[in-house]
Amino acid sequence: FKVFGPQHWWPGDTPFEIMVGAILTQNTNWGNVERAIVQLKREGLLSLEAMRDVSVERLAQTIRPAGYFNVKARRLKNLIAFLVERYAGDIQRMKREPLAALRVQLLAINGVGQETADSILLYALGKPIFVVDTYTRRFLRRHNLIEENADYQEIQKIFMDAMPADAGVFNEYHALIVRLGKDVCRPSARCEDCPLNRIHYAQANKCARCHRSFLNQEKIHMFSVGKNKDKAGTLLCGLCHTSAKIVKRR
Repeated sequence: FKVFGPQHWWPGDTPFEIMVGAILTQNTNWGNVERAIVQLKREGLLSLEAMRDVSVERLAQTIRPAGYFNVKARRLKNLIAFLVERYAGDIQRMKREPLAALRVQLLAINGVGQETADSILLYALGKPIFVVDTYTRRFLRRHNLIEENADYQEIQKIFMDAMPADAGVFNEYHALIVRLGKDVCRPSARCEDCPLNRIHYAQANKCARCHRSFLNQEKIHMFSVGKNKDKAGTLLCGLCHTSAKIVKRR
């Protein structure tokens, strides 16, 4: 937060717009979603009633910039049908439902997975649940805080157990992770610019170059470079992909 500042995320004028954005952002970047939303507004389709009445074909063409537009048009229609049938289109009424019950309902909608459901719950409905996405998984794995095969619930539990159930905190935390993933922790990492380099992991050795912590089982790959006083060694770091100096825990 000190590095990036408040993110004011999720962008959207209404809870309904945020719900639509949560569907459109599947498998694409936010820039493409913004272009699709602009077109929906331009054609007067960014309302529950208009989206309910428009044909799937026209809706698909309107959201074309978001990619997978035929699939996403059907998923938007599924979401609209749910809102109308379950809550008569009243999102305020929907907000009054308990979080756990709402999550089950959303996950039952064809085309709504865990990340999409939790994005709707947190950002559109103000429910205290943490959203896990590719950015979250990437930075946790690179810092060896999760295993490669960690599932959604396991990752979500890390945050839900560590912080108070506060929608505002979860909102800002996830938004900052998105910023980290977009600017620094990209597929090709820019570790030298990462604000997480300031973190010192007490529970593990870490790479002195990229600051990634090493799991205990990785120690077997470490080889000694001499009996030097700082007890340093070298290791082929999974993030740097080079032999990097080890800073051992004290």
